[in-house]
Amino acid sequence: MYITMYMKRRRLSIAEIRRNLASVVRSVEKGDVVELTRRGEPVAVLLSAQDYERLTGRAKGDLWEAIQSFRESTDLRELDIGGVYRDVRDRSPGRRVKV
Repeated sequence: MYITMYMKRRRLSIAEIRRNLASVVRSVEKGDVVELTRRGEPVAVLLSAQDYERLTGRAKGDLWEAIQSFRESTDLRELDIGGVYRDVRDRSPGRRVKV
């Protein structure tokens, strides 16, 4: 009952959180983000542990592992990166430089 209500609502007062903490935590576990307010002013944010780890860089693995995983799962030729930038690069000769 409360979970549906909190999925629609993103801002809750601290008093509301106190009365319904278990329901709020369940909705946050499912991916909702809840902004806590005191006298109408935002003071904190509740989010899932998974979202927190992702945002703070504490997620499992590191950048190099993510790059390697991307390379293994993606055919870079299919992305046609050269085609994307084909018309962007200035191919005219540069200025003359005395050596």
